[in-house]
Amino acid sequence: MGVVYGTSNLLLKSAFGAFGDLKVLGKENVPKKGALIVVANHLSDVDPALLNVCIPRKVRYMAKAEFFEKPVVSRFFKAYGAFPINENGREFHAIKRSLDLLDHNEAMGIFPEGAKNPSVGRAMLGTAMIAIISGAPILPVGITGTERISNWRKMCYPRGRFRINIGKPFTIPDTDGTRLRESVKPITDIIMRNIAELLPENYRGEYHEDWDGERAYTSPPDWWIRHPERKR
Repeated sequence: MGVVYGTSNLLLKSAFGAFGDLKVLGKENVPKKGALIVVANHLSDVDPALLNVCIPRKVRYMAKAEFFEKPVVSRFFKAYGAFPINENGREFHAIKRSLDLLDHNEAMGIFPEGAKNPSVGRAMLGTAMIAIISGAPILPVGITGTERISNWRKMCYPRGRFRINIGKPFTIPDTDGTRLRESVKPITDIIMRNIAELLPENYRGEYHEDWDGERAYTSPPDWWIRHPERKR
């Protein structure tokens, strides 16, 4: 898995074991091999690393492009298996990278909201696009407690109750590839509902069963037009 990846996981696991109350539910639901899309709600910058500690296989994650601007930090993130995603309308590069990883039967992780939220909120459509095009199974995960970890110091001394609730993998319904534009929003809702079901009610936000407002989505709308070779 690599020295950086293994050492970082060991240190983080030790910190949560020494200072926090961490429990992982549903670890048996993680497929041991094959392409896999791990999706979760996003509360803290520690979430990707914590999921790697809790999920028994290596998961590659998208990370904000700004983390790759400084050479030392960039080398660390790349060694840990992360790759950059731009938020300036050029997200299709990260989508293509994700599809390539899945084509090689790797596991990749996505936080569909694209930003940290105290309760589940607006989702980016890229996750659904990747799921539709790749056909890979999706593993939903609910995270609670990490919102207390707001800086790197607290990451070293994580105090509190933390829960990682891993659901059962699922596949999205069959869709007509020529209607990808019409499919992404309902598929996004399916993905987000699966995450929300693994969370306490006060974390479910826009995907709480009592929610009756509009939902907002964001993603580049013409990625598949620029890359027709990826349609399936």
